[in-house]
Amino acid sequence: MMELSLTVNGRPFAVHVDPATTLVEVLRDELGLTGTKIGCDRGACSACTVWLDGEVVASCMTFALDARGKQITTIEGLAKDEQLHPVQQAFVDHDALQCGFCTPGMVMSCAHLVERNPACTLDDVRGAVSGHLCRCGAYPNIFKATLAAAAAMRQRKSGGGT
Repeated sequence: MMELSLTVNGRPFAVHVDPATTLVEVLRDELGLTGTKIGCDRGACSACTVWLDGEVVASCMTFALDARGKQITTIEGLAKDEQLHPVQQAFVDHDALQCGFCTPGMVMSCAHLVERNPACTLDDVRGAVSGHLCRCGAYPNIFKATLAAAAAMRQRKSGGGT
């Protein structure tokens, strides 16, 4: 066991873990941040998607040890001051979820896309979620929600929104 200092959603945490512990295990089991899901535990479904220094990663394939000194953002960290991220709100508004198991990972990848490219296209959204598995088949609404969130972000940046 070793002590590990992590910064998750802007807050510092210290945990004692085995060096082979994955980031998703620390997030869920040690920190109680259960929004990040474990689906396949092999990096194939993307349910465990988080941001590591602003980049999308599969947290089931990332050792917690490798996250030291980096900013970790989970689904719980997207909302600011109790206001949902535009992608989170769009997922609600466009019914872009069914069972909800893939939703946190989908939101993280889609938010990553619209943060970097608010002028994204349908093909961009498809690319952003290409590694995600949704067994309920909510993809059409996920696409609509992400494009709506991107439009809202463009409007906000142009001064047309709140």
